[in-house]
Amino acid sequence: MIELLEDMPEGTIGFRATGEVTADDYRQVLEPAVKKAVEAGEVRMLYVLDGDFKLSAGASLQDTRTGIVAYIHHSEWKKSAIVTDAEWLVKSMHAFGWMVPGELEVFPVAELDKAKEWLSAGSDS
Repeated sequence: MIELLEDMPEGTIGFRATGEVTADDYRQVLEPAVKKAVEAGEVRMLYVLDGDFKLSAGASLQDTRTGIVAYIHHSEWKKSAIVTDAEWLVKSMHAFGWMVPGELEVFPVAELDKAKEWLSAGSDS
């Protein structure tokens, strides 16, 4: 499941993924918020990934589609903060983070507030 985080700094969007993430989670929660941020001209996204997070087959396809949108709008994609304590996710972000447009930082869960500060630093909002 993906849930929209409400307590985010102005000019940023945030999500928490727990358990199984489905294609509907992408379509109903993540994509509308990202589209709104792209239309505003700047994407600064925080993603809290719990250790039990996994993508369903449909979500994997939807994730690829969302990645293509990010690539198409790469100039609007400013920063992404990944917040997790799952070592396999940290290693994945370090290995494949170069594919994410804009700046990418990975933070432990204990540094969630620091991740939000980093994300909003330099924002025009």
